[in-house]
Amino acid sequence: MKPIARIDAALSRATEAEEVPGVVAIAATDSGTLYESAFGLRDLAGGPAMTLDTVFRIASMTKAVTSVAAMQLVEQGKLQLDQPIGDVLPELAAPQVLEGFDATGAPQLRPARRPITLRHLLTHTAGFGYEMLSPDLIRYVSFTATPSPSTGKLASLRQPLLFDPGERWEYGINTDWVGRIVEAVSGHYLDAYCGKHIFAPLGMTDTGFLPSAEQLSRLVRVHQRRPDGSLEPIAMETPAQREFLSGGGGLLSTGRDYLKFLQMLLNEGRSNGAQLLRPETVALIAQNQVGDLAAGVWRTAMPERSNDLDLFPGARCRWGLASMITLDPGPNGRSAGSLTWAGLFNSYYWIDPQKRVIGVILTQILPFADPRAVGLYGEFERGVYDALQA
Repeated sequence: MKPIARIDAALSRATEAEEVPGVVAIAATDSGTLYESAFGLRDLAGGPAMTLDTVFRIASMTKAVTSVAAMQLVEQGKLQLDQPIGDVLPELAAPQVLEGFDATGAPQLRPARRPITLRHLLTHTAGFGYEMLSPDLIRYVSFTATPSPSTGKLASLRQPLLFDPGERWEYGINTDWVGRIVEAVSGHYLDAYCGKHIFAPLGMTDTGFLPSAEQLSRLVRVHQRRPDGSLEPIAMETPAQREFLSGGGGLLSTGRDYLKFLQMLLNEGRSNGAQLLRPETVALIAQNQVGDLAAGVWRTAMPERSNDLDLFPGARCRWGLASMITLDPGPNGRSAGSLTWAGLFNSYYWIDPQKRVIGVILTQILPFADPRAVGLYGEFERGVYDALQA
């Protein structure tokens, strides 16, 4: 069986067996689209069929977009990677580190030993975390009645650091703060800034923080994995009013749209006739920014939201200015130095600058790092590299 037919067979089998409800998968090289297809249903409770223009909540795949927005402002001299970010955003001028809890359960805080910088935020080394990955943050939020980020309330971002900036890698709300910084420096709301400076130039007509009614009609349903392995459609609460747009996870998009964004990064900042970033900035984004700090591995504190994560067991993973970097070759064909990340609802992408290939695969399942979805991602990736060789 030829590689493309094998990809079709893998995706078809997974949806027919309801291992995933539906999937969109697209890959491309410098010369154009290598593979694109959609299988399964947007909603297992009764369709409609998944299509290439299906709209997905891309969750943390938003982070790369917000990071590119910030790096555009760095290029313009409006931001610096290593300046104290409190100079730009006063809310971050005096960060506090959570040291523990007293006998009553009250949080014990102390001033951070150094200021937070934009580089810290872009690399997830500022000290911020996510509740779903930190029992200490769960305890802090419970004691202080801090709202969840899903409420859209600014108070949800006012969390303490889990360690001093620069000391380790910890996945968290960092890029939500980057979105706030983009707004403060540019003078525009995040959706307006990204719309003008990223989405419009790339022709990403189905990507945004605030979808139209027509786009919502193409939105896929989120499904939850039950203990028996089956999938159940669930309702996702959306706040009627938001106090901030989540630069860390608020975008909706399609597979084809997100591929245009990846194509821009593969092509050194240029795509669709537009130059969004200088080649040297794209190269900087793709470089390890965290030294020997391991990245991309965690243990969950909320199993209903995320599984434990280790996408590349035994491999060295680091962080650039927008994505994770795999320093070693991947098991399915990707080169050392490839960029990759994902979204909470089991959507994944990669950029392989050496072999000049990009890919994105989208489903809508909780919890994150679903073994069946990750396995399907691996089959898709292997098929893409086999097709490249063929």
